[in-house]
Amino acid sequence: MSFVADVLLLFITIIFPPFGVFIIGGCSVDLLINIALTSLGYFPGHIHAFYLEYVYMQRRDYGLLEPFEPAPGVYSDAINTGGRQVYGAVIVEETVVA
Repeated sequence: MSFVADVLLLFITIIFPPFGVFIIGGCSVDLLINIALTSLGYFPGHIHAFYLEYVYMQRRDYGLLEPFEPAPGVYSDAINTGGRQVYGAVIVEETVVA
């Protein structure tokens, strides 16, 4: 993702936290947890969504030299791997050849 996409994602999360979680993690347990936290109060949903986005962006930008341990409280593989596909112990990174 580019800087503009990251800013847009953060803006969407400010308006409606579950939609920001859905964008990075898809339909997962993390989305259901965020919906429950947002229904309990607007700020718990924000804290959870921003934590998930922090983990996602940090792992996406860091790169995967070796597999990460799952982050505490994160249940989605898409978030734990920074959006990369993981097949067993093999990590596949998409590259664009121009």
